[in-house]
Amino acid sequence: MTTAPERTADLYPTRGTTEVLTERQDPVVWSEPGTEGPFAAAELSAFDRDGFIQVDELVPEDEVSIYQAELDRLTQDPAMRADERSIVEPRSQEIRSLFEVHKISEVFAKLAADPRVVGRARQILGSDVYIHQSRINVKPGFGASGFYWHSDFETWHAEDGLANMRTVSVSIALTRNYAYNGSLLLMPGSHRTFLGCEGATPKDNYKRSLQMQDAGIPSDEALIKLSDKYGISQWVGEAGSAVLFDCNTMHGSGDNITPFPRSNVFFVFNSVENTAVEPFAAPIRRPEYIGATDFTPVR
Repeated sequence: MTTAPERTADLYPTRGTTEVLTERQDPVVWSEPGTEGPFAAAELSAFDRDGFIQVDELVPEDEVSIYQAELDRLTQDPAMRADERSIVEPRSQEIRSLFEVHKISEVFAKLAADPRVVGRARQILGSDVYIHQSRINVKPGFGASGFYWHSDFETWHAEDGLANMRTVSVSIALTRNYAYNGSLLLMPGSHRTFLGCEGATPKDNYKRSLQMQDAGIPSDEALIKLSDKYGISQWVGEAGSAVLFDCNTMHGSGDNITPFPRSNVFFVFNSVENTAVEPFAAPIRRPEYIGATDFTPVR
């Protein structure tokens, strides 16, 4: 375990008295041109432009069943439901998210360390990486709630102390992501603009925000401005496909009112050269299972 260092200069102010739009100060793709990795140069350019990229069949069909079975095992385990790392739906009391899955599950730990997964993160971030956060997100259908529009970096900066935008998320579909079962919406190009949100961070905000977001929510006016400028795209794909997106890409998802479940496993890779400092806009940092201070590189 590594102790987080003191806070550095704040390039991205947020949680103040007003919303603030700040131009991105960091690269999007940190590796040098020609760096070897799973992505072709054209794919890295697309990621740099849009702030996300879809990878069809990142995990082949014959492997998907392994991860589906592990997802079922975890979500049906009463011990996992009672674990503090488990977030349940307020109405159904079914597991909505389960954090730190790379530590709970050897199956998902191996997937996170697979070169098809971590190799892409290293290529984008230009360094070794560690897991800042991992989780499974479950939308079983018939009313599973969505996640409102947000930038992950806004929260990770404000509450976890990530100073720079050098973090990428890999979301792998464990069920088919249809256009109508609560799939991910993203604003292409929005990663170039940081939206600093209005309002102070309540103590222990994470306890509420993981079920229903409160602090760090963009205003309607800001979302209109961003969507007018960048538009909205949607990620849909078969089980085994994936989307990688930059930490500052504005995104969200709707409720799943269909009978068709939507479940993804989600790994957040942060550069070992961007390790967490003290939070920039929160009285205390979030628990280790939500924002890691163990900076051990993924091998």
